Amino acid sequence: MKDTSSRFNGIFDALLQPNKSSKSTAKDGPKSLHERPVRKEFVYYMQVIDYDTKSLAGHLSDISTGGFKLDCQNPVPVNKEFHFTIKLTNEISNKTSILFTARCRWCKVDPFDPYIYNAGFQLVQISPQDLDIFAQMMENYGRTQGNQIHDFRRSNKW
Repeated sequence: MKDTSSRFNGIFDALLQPNKSSKSTAKDGPKSLHERPVRKEFVYYMQVIDYDTKSLAGHLSDISTGGFKLDCQNPVPVNKEFHFTIKLTNEISNKTSILFTARCRWCKVDPFDPYIYNAGFQLVQISPQDLDIFAQMMENYGRTQGNQIHDFRRSNKW
């Protein structure tokens, strides 16, 4: 049986390679998994669904080349793996959704909304095609962190 981690490292390394059709510079981002991933705040509040339970896991609020952050209504168990699906818009892909596995690396109460939990996830398994779509989502909906706008209406408690 082939080691799956080496297979996915190759996929992530391929994702990190600069797009040949765009102008790239040395400051564009990491060139290997050992460098800090390029991270963008997610400006489109996209739903992430737990594939196994068919329930809402949370909303994407941050995305990077190796993972993402969800805003969730409930705390998420750390180190647990989840099968997620994200429904896609037509401007991202002709596919209707992507399916992937991610591991929760951390979870804490949101600093602005005490009724929301922020949970960080690391991509564990994703097909090469869906990884390309994930990268396209980051490109289309990601915003470099800086002047942040906080939406205090994220929970149903306000």
